[in-house]
Amino acid sequence: MALFDRNQRQRSPLCSTATFVAFAALCLLGLWVASSPEAVVPAAISLASAEKAAAARADVREEDSSIDATNTVKQGSANVVAETTAAAAAGDAAKGDQTFDDENGRTEGGEVVKPGSGGGGGDTEKGAEEAAAETDNASKDAAGGLDAKETGAEQAAATDTKESGAAVAGRGGMAKNLTFEFDDENGKMDGVDLVKDDGNKTRISEESAKVEGAALTVKPVGKSAAAAATDTDSASTASSDEEKRQQDGGEQQLHAAEAALPTVQAELLTERAAQNGSFTTQAAESTEEKKNRAETTKKKKGKKGKKKPAAGGGTASSASAAWKLCNSSAGADYIPCLDNEAAIRKLKTDKHYEHRERHCPAAAPTCLVPAPPQYRDPIRWPHSRDKIWYHNVPHTGLAEYKGHQNWVRVSGEHLTFPGGGTQFKHGALRYIDLIQGALPAVAWGRRSRVVLDVGCGVASFGGYLFDRGALTMSLAPKDEHEAQVQFALERGIPAISAVMGTQRLPFPGGVFDVVHCARCRVPWHIDSGMLLLELNRLLRPGGVFVWSATPVYQKLPDDVEIWDGMTKLTAAMCWEMVARTKHTVDDQVGVAIFRKPENNACYDKRPQKEPPLCEPSDDPNAAWNIKLRACMHRVPEDPAVRGARWPAPWPARLGKAPYWLDSSQTGVYGKPAPEDFAADQAHWRKVVRSSYLAGMGIDWGSVRNVMDMRAVYGGLAAALWEMKVWVMNVVTIDSPDTLPVIYERGLFGIYHDWCESFSTYPRSYDLLHADHLFSKLKPRCKVLPVVVEVDRILRPNGKLIVRDDKATVDEIQSVVRSLQWEVRMTVSKNKEAMLCARKTTWRPTEVETR
Repeated sequence: MALFDRNQRQRSPLCSTATFVAFAALCLLGLWVASSPEAVVPAAISLASAEKAAAARADVREEDSSIDATNTVKQGSANVVAETTAAAAAGDAAKGDQTFDDENGRTEGGEVVKPGSGGGGGDTEKGAEEAAAETDNASKDAAGGLDAKETGAEQAAATDTKESGAAVAGRGGMAKNLTFEFDDENGKMDGVDLVKDDGNKTRISEESAKVEGAALTVKPVGKSAAAAATDTDSASTASSDEEKRQQDGGEQQLHAAEAALPTVQAELLTERAAQNGSFTTQAAESTEEKKNRAETTKKKKGKKGKKKPAAGGGTASSASAAWKLCNSSAGADYIPCLDNEAAIRKLKTDKHYEHRERHCPAAAPTCLVPAPPQYRDPIRWPHSRDKIWYHNVPHTGLAEYKGHQNWVRVSGEHLTFPGGGTQFKHGALRYIDLIQGALPAVAWGRRSRVVLDVGCGVASFGGYLFDRGALTMSLAPKDEHEAQVQFALERGIPAISAVMGTQRLPFPGGVFDVVHCARCRVPWHIDSGMLLLELNRLLRPGGVFVWSATPVYQKLPDDVEIWDGMTKLTAAMCWEMVARTKHTVDDQVGVAIFRKPENNACYDKRPQKEPPLCEPSDDPNAAWNIKLRACMHRVPEDPAVRGARWPAPWPARLGKAPYWLDSSQTGVYGKPAPEDFAADQAHWRKVVRSSYLAGMGIDWGSVRNVMDMRAVYGGLAAALWEMKVWVMNVVTIDSPDTLPVIYERGLFGIYHDWCESFSTYPRSYDLLHADHLFSKLKPRCKVLPVVVEVDRILRPNGKLIVRDDKATVDEIQSVVRSLQWEVRMTVSKNKEAMLCARKTTWRPTEVETR
């Protein structure tokens, strides 16, 4: 045949003999193997078997990508249970006990799967030799059969496994370094090394996820775009299955029942029995104040305020079955208690800005506020201070009206903020330093930490005080200058919608180090100085009022009249003018600074007793729906009483229990007050550092505006103070009145009743935190409207963290799921539970009827 006739030369006899000898040697080798008592060489690995190995690894990769397993497995004393499909379970039955890493071929026992056994083009003889070597190593030292190159590859693979946190799953058990991945836009966090970053995923390890006797549910997520680009076809299939599981609301659950678990995570769900201790509540203080006033004036009210029904939590499913959009003329800017048109129309007068005050509807709304068209995630801090997306706050009127004063300008798809204001056209920082130069004792960020800015505009003053270490509560009425507070919040600057009208502001007395007004258009000197006396209530003894307005430096008739009225009023109030700057060509502004007295000597020596001192029964801390009164409270004289001494300089005051908390007082959680304070601080430091920062899957780089809906001592805010966030601490009116403690620490907050709407614009906050809030509201109002309010003030893609009893958390979870939110994690232990959920961009299409 032609095939055998290629070489026409005759073959050498020596060659034929060698061939015969080789054949005989192979036959003898075969007989020896057959007669050997222990077979150590397996059958030769064929190409087909290699392909089977590759398929097995693909199966494992598919399981790992979704973090699913079929079996209940034991690790020590911990039982780990997860869900999977029946097909995957059937596939496991045919597999061996050995499991493989999906990325670098590392076995659970530590061996490395050789490339030759992966199939697809490998040399058959080489594969057989490596298979024989691996089998031989199983009965000897595993490292003995590896050459230097293979050892280096194993070390590199181990390093890759550690860095990527790859999961190792299989029939035989679950690896100790199993990690759970949370979807995260970019889980990187500046200055904090607790978050493991891999593309766009933040991980929580099994060790940090475990809570004694707890069940953990996490939302499975797909791989990052970079990882997906390198996956095989089988991995792509797994990714598609994963997306389907997400859409179906699939979750994984971990029940770690008997393991010895980390103390910090056990603390995560520890319910510390809250009580009032020695603290009264704001509701009690305000009620008592109203009662005392009624008795003093001997006038009976014609009609009592309507009490909210104690409706309880109830079941939210029926009420939330059909969501609708709110039908309000305010549209996407709807604030229920400030846009109550029916109540505003019934007002007899608006002379004192009554129409800008809170008028809450009788029934809390259960409709949803629409988002502006083309809304997008806010620009991150600190860049947001200089520019925001126009479509997020689509208002240009202020730019047209105040553009010449450098408030705000329209620049393409952005609104830009040059940092100016009516009184600081050349920039807020220059103005802030002007005040420091006029009164060096103000010491921004050291002595003066907590500031109130009245009539804040777009809050550039407060925004740039961050650079000087001061924290500013900015306030302005809604729509006085189109969406000014909304601009501030979108920029990442603290602000609330409020007005100095007929009622006290929702803050305790004597808590602000500085009060500032830059041409804020408040008529301080009229009505017996009623509004300036409200600032006197809020200022600490020794605190200063910074006033920069045209009456300070201009000589026009109206300005002269106002200045004369202010100087007479401040002198009668015993305020000392400690500095006054004149108008200059460069700054074009003048500043007057007044200081509140630190004792009562001036009050007792006044020849005129106007304005009068308040009655001893008048509580300066009563601030919830309390009418203004033209009187002054005496300065505390007892050195152990709050207000008698100035707090320690910032930041030392943050971690110190206030001097006026002593061991004879009982704290909120039952310990002596200073110990209670310290325990609360340690608790939140542990929770934040070990759980919120490292294990919640939150991209903290996207978080700026935070609200603690039930703050107690402000422990959460204190634990976050080194982050690039600010925290609005809310003390509810029916909880212990600890808001003065929060201010004493150099933080700030506000009183509020969560049975009503909060005085802020929609989409104001990136993160809301509610620690045992909802269960405590149930006796007074339903849970559903409160969750709707959370939906209103939380930004799309913002996060909600709820810690409460399990029944309440389950109820909230039901509501947020009906709102199409993503439930990212639930943890339960005994009767306590925690929920982390992400608000989505979903909105209903139907509008409610009026």
